[in-house]
Formats: sequence, structure tokens, C-alpha cells
Amino acid sequence: MLSAEEWDAVRLSLAVAGRSVLVSLLPAVLVAWALARGRFPGRMLLDAVVHLPLVVPPVVVGWGLLMLFGVRGPIGGPLNDWFGVRLVFTTEGAALATAVMSFPLIVRSVRLGLEGLDPGLEEAARTLGAGWLDRFLTVTLPLMSPGILAGAVTAFAAGLGEFGAVITFASNIPGETQTLPLAIYSATQSPGGEAAAGRLALVSFALALTGLLLAELLGRRLGRWLGRA
Repeated sequence: MLSAEEWDAVRLSLAVAGRSVLVSLLPAVLVAWALARGRFPGRMLLDAVVHLPLVVPPVVVGWGLLMLFGVRGPIGGPLNDWFGVRLVFTTEGAALATAVMSFPLIVRSVRLGLEGLDPGLEEAARTLGAGWLDRFLTVTLPLMSPGILAGAVTAFAAGLGEFGAVITFASNIPGETQTLPLAIYSATQSPGGEAAAGRLALVSFALALTGLLLAELLGRRLGRWLGRA
């Protein structure tokens, strides 16, 4: 059984991971489309920048967000002064940090799905008179949907375990920004907190495993439904 504070951490982790996917899904699909189909100067640089969160320490990402979206940052300052929106040390800030870290996972999944499509299907639709929007909505989008779905679920599962960027940008505030990984960290730093850390670690492991299995299952079923598997 989990305590009320531990349930808060679980609930907050699910909320933060869900918000992060909602924030990053559409931009990630657009970026993946540009990288898979676009031919423009700076494409390789864009590809490298998109995947930076996978290779730099998460603390660096959190620090960069703090510099940009802090109350004195070039983006966070105007948001706070003009609209009263403050992201640093808030649940929304935790979701933003998680979204940035999981963004390349969605891009990679969608891009692989796009690159695996048969271009002849789109060409056939074009020869039959379908415009680019019609081709995208009726041919391309359904065929790339397994990659979108798998990327979204994988990003959600990864978001449940994000630690470095969240604690750097949003801090470790119980009930506000203390997600499961941060709650586990706090428990390990408290005398006699080993039992709480163990319970939360088991919950984190179960949620992550469920997310990964769900991504694989949904991707396969959707692929079979589309006649691709």
C-alpha cells in the first residue's frame, strides 16, 4: 500500500507524462515529416539538434530550460510579466522538461514509419487526382499512424522516469513537481526511507514495462489492421 504522498507522486507522474506527450506530439510529427521528406539547407543540423536531448546530460537540458523559461529568461520573462504565466518550479514546467526530453523519441519513431512507407502508394493517389492534403489524410497519415502511436506511448513511458531535467527546471516540490523518480530520490535521502523507495521503484518499473508492452502491442495490431503485418 502507498501513502497519500506516494499516491500524489504516482498521480503527478502520470499527469506530467500525459501532458508532455500532448505538448510534443504534433510538433514532433511535423519535424519528423520535414526530416524524412524535406530537402533543405540545415537539415542535418536540425536532425542533430532534435536528438541532442538523447546524448547530453538531462541536467544540461534542465539548465537550458531554466535560462530560457526562468522568470528572467528571454522567453519566461515576457510570459511572466505580460501574461502571468510562470513555468519554472510548476507542474507545467515539469511537463515541459519531460516533453523536451521525450521529443526525439517521437520524432524517431514517426520518421522511421515515414521512411518505411511505399512512395508508390502516394504516387498512385496523386495520379488519380488526389491533392497533397487529400493524399496526406487518406494515405500517408493512416500508414504512419503505427509509428505515431508507438512513439507517443514510448514517450509517455519514458516521461514517467524523467529525473534530471525535471529536478533542475521544476525542482522537487511535493504535490507540485515531485514525480515518481524525484519521490524515490527523496526517499533514499531520508532515514528509514528504503521501504518507501522500494515501493515506488516497483510502481515505476510496472508502469514503464506496461507502457513499453502497450506500445508494441498497439503498433502490431494497428499494423495488422492496415494490412502491413
